[in-house]
Amino acid sequence: MNLWLLSAGVLTAAVAAIHVILGHVDPVRPLLGSAIAEIPKRTLHAVWHLVSVDLVLGSAALIYLGISQPAGSGLLATALAAHFGAYAAVFLLLTLRLDRPQRAVALPQWLLLLPIAVLSGFGAAA
Repeated sequence: MNLWLLSAGVLTAAVAAIHVILGHVDPVRPLLGSAIAEIPKRTLHAVWHLVSVDLVLGSAALIYLGISQPAGSGLLATALAAHFGAYAAVFLLLTLRLDRPQRAVALPQWLLLLPIAVLSGFGAAA
């Protein structure tokens, strides 16, 4: 058993739950109630759902890799670490571009995604 990957998978499952529950309240509901044109609105709504699916599948993959450690699991774990690291980087860069107090936590998603990347990276190397 690879506890690094298992931990990353459990954390990803928690992030998926947070995304689905809190993400629906803010920003999805305000988005759907906004005056944005219908096609961009539905495109952004679809992207939110795609991220939901991505988080659930990433969680399942990490938990599976952590428990069963099949051949090639290091390569897949490295890819997942890079994947979640890229997600964290995008949110951090967008956060730092905000012009407001406490901007580092204005979009806190990077604080949840970065540990997944780190745990996955350690798991890939284990």
